[in-house]
Amino acid sequence: MTSSISASPTSALAFASIRVPIAEVGDSVGEVRDRLVGGDRLESATQIAVVHDGRLHGLVRIEELLSAARDVPVTSLMDSDPPIIAPSMDQEAAAGKAVNHQESSLAVVGPDGRFLGLIPPHRMLAVLLEEHREDMARLSGYLHQSAGARAASREGLSLRFWHRFPWLLVGLVGALAAAGIVASFERGLASHLELAFFIPGIVYIADAVGTQTETLVVRGLSVGIPVGGVMRRELLTGLSLGVVLGLLAFPAVTWWVGFQVALIVAISIWAASTVAAGVAMALPWAFSKSNIDPAFGSGPLATVVQDLLSIAIYFAVATLVFT
Repeated sequence: MTSSISASPTSALAFASIRVPIAEVGDSVGEVRDRLVGGDRLESATQIAVVHDGRLHGLVRIEELLSAARDVPVTSLMDSDPPIIAPSMDQEAAAGKAVNHQESSLAVVGPDGRFLGLIPPHRMLAVLLEEHREDMARLSGYLHQSAGARAASREGLSLRFWHRFPWLLVGLVGALAAAGIVASFERGLASHLELAFFIPGIVYIADAVGTQTETLVVRGLSVGIPVGGVMRRELLTGLSLGVVLGLLAFPAVTWWVGFQVALIVAISIWAASTVAAGVAMALPWAFSKSNIDPAFGSGPLATVVQDLLSIAIYFAVATLVFT
C-alpha cells in the first residue's frame, strides 16, 4: 500500500491491508465476482470495499455478494455507514462500532476520505488485545501496601520500563498466538465465513466479564478480603452471565445466520465467560501471594490468557458442531 501518511507500529494504518477485494460504485455483482476468481492473491476476502475515485462508499459482506444475482448493483448490498478508523487514531471506539455493526473488518480511511485498506479479522484481534491490555492495566491498580504505591509512583524511567515490559512482551506473544489459532482454523473459516463475524464479540464479552471480576478481586485484596471469600460467588456469577448472554444471543444469531452458528456462539459465550471469571480471580491472587505487584502484570496477563482461551473455545466448539 502506497501512502503519504506515516504509519507507526501501533497505528491503525500499520494493521491495515490493501490486499482485499475492491469494487467500484458502478460495478455489478457479476463483475466483482468475476474479478475475484483467478485474480491477485488476497489477504482477506470477508468483505468487499466499494470505492469511487479512491474514496470509500461502503462495505459488502462476501456472503451477500455470493448469494446475489449477477446483474444486481453492488451498491445495493453494501453497508453505506461501515465502521471506519483514522490511520493514527485509537482503535477502541472503532472496534466497538465494528461489533455493533456486525462487521468482520475495519476500514481505514484518510482525512480526505481516501480508502487506505481494511483491518482483516485476524489483525483486528491484535487491535482488540492491545486495547484490552490497556484497559486492564488501568483498572488493576492494586498494591498491597501504601508504601509500595508511593515507591511505584516515584520510580525512575528505567525501573518503570522493566517493571512493565516483560508482561507486555507476554501480551505480544499472546497476540501472535491468537493469530496462529485463527490461522489454524483457516479452512473452517473459508467454509463458514459467518464464524468470523462473531470472533470480536466472543473475545470482548469474555474480557468484559473478566475485567469486572478482576476489579472486584483487586478491590477485595486491597482491603484484606481473600480471594477464597468471593471465589464461589464470582464463578457462579460468570457462569450465570454467560448463560443469560448466550440465551439472548441465540435467537438473533439463529435468525441471522442459522441454528448451528447460533449454537456455537451461545455455547462459546457461556464457556468463555465462566473461564474468564476463573482466570480473573486466579492471577491477582497468584501475584499477591508471590509478592508481585498486580498493577503491572495481572491485567495484561489475564487479558492475554482470557483472549487465547476464548478464541480456542470458540473454534473448538465450532469444530465439534460442524464435525
